[in-house]
Amino acid sequence: QVQLVESGGGSVQAGGSLKLSCVASGDFGSVGCWGWFRQTPGNERERVATIDTGTFSSSYSPSVRGRSTISQDKRKMSQYLEVLSLKPEDTAIYSCAARKAPCLGLLSSTTFDAWGQGTQVTVSS
Repeated sequence: QVQLVESGGGSVQAGGSLKLSCVASGDFGSVGCWGWFRQTPGNERERVATIDTGTFSSSYSPSVRGRSTISQDKRKMSQYLEVLSLKPEDTAIYSCAARKAPCLGLLSSTTFDAWGQGTQVTVSS
C-alpha cells in the first residue's frame, strides 16, 4: 500500500506558474504509473498527466499539453507537476495518484488505487 501527500497548491495570478509535489511512503516499489488529476465542483475528475515509473513515458491532457511537465524522482519517492501560463480555468483541486500497473491502456481515475488528499489551486484573472 502506498500513501501519498501533495503540496505546492495555492493562489496564483493568471500567467503565473506552480509546481506541485507528491511524496510517497509505504510500498513505493510497487508503483508502475503516477498520475495527476484535478476536479472542480460538480465535475468528474480530469486526468491531467501521467508518467510511467519504468519507461518515464508521459502523457498530458489537451488542456495542459505544452505548458505542463510531469516528472518523478525515484530516490526521493516523489513525483511533480509543473504548470506554466496558468489560466483561471486551471482552478481546481489537484490530486496525485498511483497504481501498480504501468501507464498503458486505460488511464482513467478508476484505474488508480492510491490517492493523496488533494491540494487547491486557484488562478485569478
